Amino acid sequence: MRRARLNRPLPDGRRLPHALYRAEQVRRLDRLAIERFGVPGIELMNRAGAVAYRVLRARWPNARRLTILAGTGNNGGDGYVVARLARADGLDVRLLQLGEVDRVRGEAALSLADYRDAGGVIEDCLGLPRETDLYVDALLGTGLERPVAGRWAGAITALNAQRAPVLALDIPSGLHADTGRVLGVAVRASATVSFIGLKPGLFVGAGAEYRGELHFSALDVPAQVYASEILAAARIDWARESRLLAPRSRIAHKGDCGHVLIVGGAPGMSGAARLAGEAALRAGAGLVTIATHPRHADWLNLDRPELMVSAVAHPDDLEALIERADVIAIGPGLGRTDWGRGLWARVRTRPRPLVVDADALNLLAESPGSGPDWVLTPHPGEAARLLGVTTAEIESDRLAGAQRLQTRFGGVVVLKGAGSIVHGPAPRVPAVCSDGNPGMATAGAGDVLTGVIAALRAQGLEAEDAARAGVCLHAAAGDQAARSGERGLIATDIIASLRALSNGLTKVDP
Repeated sequence: MRRARLNRPLPDGRRLPHALYRAEQVRRLDRLAIERFGVPGIELMNRAGAVAYRVLRARWPNARRLTILAGTGNNGGDGYVVARLARADGLDVRLLQLGEVDRVRGEAALSLADYRDAGGVIEDCLGLPRETDLYVDALLGTGLERPVAGRWAGAITALNAQRAPVLALDIPSGLHADTGRVLGVAVRASATVSFIGLKPGLFVGAGAEYRGELHFSALDVPAQVYASEILAAARIDWARESRLLAPRSRIAHKGDCGHVLIVGGAPGMSGAARLAGEAALRAGAGLVTIATHPRHADWLNLDRPELMVSAVAHPDDLEALIERADVIAIGPGLGRTDWGRGLWARVRTRPRPLVVDADALNLLAESPGSGPDWVLTPHPGEAARLLGVTTAEIESDRLAGAQRLQTRFGGVVVLKGAGSIVHGPAPRVPAVCSDGNPGMATAGAGDVLTGVIAALRAQGLEAEDAARAGVCLHAAAGDQAARSGERGLIATDIIASLRALSNGLTKVDP
């Protein structure tokens, strides 16, 4: 699959916005622009087609043979505009129609008429041409709610099997606009141009796998239109969240920068606590103590002497350490033996900000409760155990899953994965991180995130801000590490990039 950086600018230099809207919200924005602000629907369609064609020519300047797959709705209408502009530009255009052309209505019908008046020809989609430089997916758009079937599924399957690149209009056909769920089958696009409002499904679920390079245009919709809708979610990235880290005082000392206590590292799993501890140091914590099993406490910091290590054989051994800590991170390598259970039972009752990960989450699932000042960091499997559902149910609607977790357990929830979600209490909307890459699917990456969030919390950020900034810093560090390749990336590669990023010494595109 062909893919490029998510934050690649549009040809006119604009960046992706941070507001995310559900499909129904975008339809309301569209209607409001037409009905209250007098922007004709056909004008919006012409603008969408023109933007898409501009991206097409900038992205594939040598493409001469263009095949457009059009449906019968407004998505097809956008495709008719692209086809008309391409013909006028001298390209060899084939427009393949799925669905009866007599069913085309409204602005799409006007766009179809304009294409025909310009000499364009429509062919029934009986199969894809063998020779084409580029396909345009204008089949289904954002209104899809049921699985793709019949000829439509066959066309998408055939499209995915060929080698030419694909430009999707608004959203790849078959991808649910709100959840990123694949509805049976979906177009694997090389690039997508989204209009009026970015949809959450482009960033969560399978969105990152299917959208390719992402572009956006608001189509010059009046800014007042957007005041009518509350965001469904906010896209966050390190370029924006890094502003939460203020410059340090010139007279700061280590006590001003927070003391993080990492609790974990059962026998055989000491590396998890070690990774979390070093990540906390590299993310700026002034002091880090690891409370770990006596079997390996003496040598855990041999190659990182800046870490303090305490052997903890019994929960009572934690008391003095807890008193000195500003934030406790518990779970990395904790295990579910009596040793780990005892430490979790002691820590969860103490009045300290918590970051809860790994086996601490599994123990929480066994004995649920809510906490006002904790950050929970489950991956989808842990989230499923916490809610008593399947992992597939969590992945089918990640935003809904994060909301259920926050409602059930309180505090702030970080649902990890592609498009990690940060969900805190109202009134803030959930946030979706658009940084990160699949190379970060590696052992220990979650332990690094735990340490990063704990460090930012210890430095004075509120829980939700620490979670948002921590998720984005972690993801941006993963992107930095992936410049040498995604395959083979390991957790310590992520740690190596934290320091420069958190000090603004590595450039990140806004």
